Amino acid sequence: MVVSTLTTTTFSSCFPFPKCIPAHLKSSGGHPRTLCCSSGDEDLNGLINVSSMSESERRGGAQMVKSSDGELPAKNSEIWQLFKEARQNILYLDKQRALAIEELNKAISEKNSLLEKIEELELEKQAMDRKDQASICWQLLLRIDSMVLTGMINSEEVSKMRRLVMDHKVSIVDAFTDILQKKDAEVLAELRQFSYRSKKNGFHIVHICTEMAPIASFGAVASFVTGLSQALQRKGHLVEVILPKWIAKFKFNMLLSRYGSMNLNEVQGLREIEVEYYSYFNGQLHGNKIWTGVVRGIGVTFIQPLYYSSFFNREKAHGYSDDFERFMYFSRASLDYIVKSGKKPDVLHIHNWQTALIGPLFWDIFVQQGLEGSRILFSCHDIHAQSLVQPEKLALCGLDPARLHRPDRLQDSSNTHLANPMKGGIVYSNKVVIMSSTHSKGRIIHSSSHGLETTLNMHKEKLLVAPCGFDSSAWDPEKDKILPENYSADDMKGKAVCKIALQKKMGLAENSSFITVGCFLSDLSDLSDVDTENLRAIVQNATKMGVQFIFMMTGEVTSRHKGLESLQVKIEDANVRFINRHDETLSHLIFGGSDIILCHSLHDPILQVPNNNPSEWNHKVFDAMTKDFSWDAECCDIHISAYTAIKSL
Repeated sequence: MVVSTLTTTTFSSCFPFPKCIPAHLKSSGGHPRTLCCSSGDEDLNGLINVSSMSESERRGGAQMVKSSDGELPAKNSEIWQLFKEARQNILYLDKQRALAIEELNKAISEKNSLLEKIEELELEKQAMDRKDQASICWQLLLRIDSMVLTGMINSEEVSKMRRLVMDHKVSIVDAFTDILQKKDAEVLAELRQFSYRSKKNGFHIVHICTEMAPIASFGAVASFVTGLSQALQRKGHLVEVILPKWIAKFKFNMLLSRYGSMNLNEVQGLREIEVEYYSYFNGQLHGNKIWTGVVRGIGVTFIQPLYYSSFFNREKAHGYSDDFERFMYFSRASLDYIVKSGKKPDVLHIHNWQTALIGPLFWDIFVQQGLEGSRILFSCHDIHAQSLVQPEKLALCGLDPARLHRPDRLQDSSNTHLANPMKGGIVYSNKVVIMSSTHSKGRIIHSSSHGLETTLNMHKEKLLVAPCGFDSSAWDPEKDKILPENYSADDMKGKAVCKIALQKKMGLAENSSFITVGCFLSDLSDLSDVDTENLRAIVQNATKMGVQFIFMMTGEVTSRHKGLESLQVKIEDANVRFINRHDETLSHLIFGGSDIILCHSLHDPILQVPNNNPSEWNHKVFDAMTKDFSWDAECCDIHISAYTAIKSL
């Protein structure tokens, strides 16, 4: 091998391989510019720029080469061998460096994932701690109730003890973690040792209703009671629920909403109070069993009739000829229990016609039995559902039919020979809340009152309209575990995945660029309020442009919803789907995958439809996704305002 220019240098044994690079670079003058290996103490970090040598230096070097011609092949071979080894070592180190960077990035990713998991677990732990705290407090409060019923304490002391528990939650939880293992006498002795100041924080609210999620869900009331109660307790109020103890498992009917059974697995600390209490019905006192427990951090009392045991042992929650008698019995029994247990709630919150008679019962019979400080709030979830009865039946629970069957009280406006319990709930309540996310007060009174226009107009000053809320942990697309991929206002990538999954599930064309519209019709909806012909025309025109529509029925399909079937017949299109039953998983997918949710609007409809400006549309989407639609927001605020107003009356 011939090397044109070579330095005579030696390699220090202190380096594992020489510092060198091949002599392939050209000088600016076109001559070879050779970089040769040096000992490392020279310039250029051990590399000598041969092309920069003087002519005499180059000649001297050539003479040296010639003078040691016999040694040249050996040195040449040694140098190039070292050069190859150096290159191999450099390539190896580069590969190791790349692997190290890859491992580092992987470690960083795993670390971030671990931190996110730790944060998630911490949030779950905090939620569980809050749940456990509420559970222990409620177990203690329910034990206090049993002490009253068994005569261990009087009604005056029980009121102070309940307030003690609510004012000292943290210390109470620490002291009573083993409450289930203690007898009533032990619990009472420890409670009496607590010193406390009489300080009232928030309202004491008792819901009297026939359903509550997730233990007995028949309609909209169930999720409302649980969602609002949890929101109120998060804001420092004391909320409890009184329910009938449903015995049988209700059958699933494909044509009706899913009734489900009373899921007692969701009840913490369920126990029977070993005492019978009596309530009035049909001229006699009848015994009832009392059960208590905690559901989602809310204290719940279950009333089980003994003589009339068949009242709540049915295949369906309602739809029987004796529905009025069944729910009237429960309403009267609930008030008898409240008085017997010494409770003095600020608000009795009643729901729909099933417990509407608590209004007249309260003011005509119970207000003078220690409930002088209580007030009534009536929530109407379905104003169309009104049960009309013979006025004589009011006497079954101790009411005076002659006194109540008047135009300004319970007499029905259209069928004057009948009594209307829902009308009684409106007349005898201090505040009335109509649950609607789509109608204004004026429209409800004048267009959607279903025969109650005169009554609502007469009591319009105490009428409020409130939207329902969502369980943010279940319906927030960022947290919803049912969705195939989560997304948020800041990161919408998962939305396309959810949309494709929805289209596939419904047998629609799978294309994320198509506009998909979801529409839910609940048992609160009334298609008589909808111009079905106009809706049909809108849907048919939109489908011609590739818009997809999905209609789901989420409540009971009754005669007034025949309009949905008629609409389905009129709209036969490959881009339209109708689901005439409630499907929990599919409803999550419709909410998470649809571009638009179609609903009635209180506002100018022109402002509610998509436009041809993508930027403006995206801004509307972002704005909507950042708003709070949970139970803690508007729904809770309106009810707290209502509670505050009626307590000042």
